[in-house]
Amino acid sequence: MKRLFDLTASLIGLIVLFPIFIVVSVLVRTSSEGPAFFVQERVGKDGKLFKMIKFRSMYVIQSSDITISVKGDLRITKFGAFLRKYKIDEIPELFNVLRGEMSIVGPRPDVSGYADKLEGENVLILELRPGITGPASLKYTNEEEILALQEDPVKYSDEVIYPDKVKLNLDYYYNNNLWIDIKIIFATIFRTGY
Repeated sequence: MKRLFDLTASLIGLIVLFPIFIVVSVLVRTSSEGPAFFVQERVGKDGKLFKMIKFRSMYVIQSSDITISVKGDLRITKFGAFLRKYKIDEIPELFNVLRGEMSIVGPRPDVSGYADKLEGENVLILELRPGITGPASLKYTNEEEILALQEDPVKYSDEVIYPDKVKLNLDYYYNNNLWIDIKIIFATIFRTGY
């Protein structure tokens, strides 16, 4: 049922949002040098790697080991900051949903190195398809602002935010259903709690 919902929603989403897709693609290309899309390897269902697609919101940098970003990060373009604020950069992930690599709702997919830290019961999270949005995404919708206030953003992310996200995702694993997914989708669109 969830997969059928994901297929239908992603297909409708791509059709309805196609004009926005084209406009944003052009604006990303013209606002800074580089491609319209940012493709990054993420850990998906059952720990399998896949390439997640987003609109590029940062300047093209040859190499960077930094996996978090904070509000005011100099790597983020001006237009990219707008895309990230309203989560527009996530729209291309509908292609990942269509291909079965992601779900509309689920835990956000981690980069390698974070998913590897899951232990014990928390490993169950990897049985879920990662989502465009989810309970942890809603709670930390302003994560970049939170991290900007910390003396050591990486440490705070690793020691406070990440463990809390794992807890929220495990709770979602045990309690998810279509009704909860719909509530999360509307809460994401209207930026409210669920």
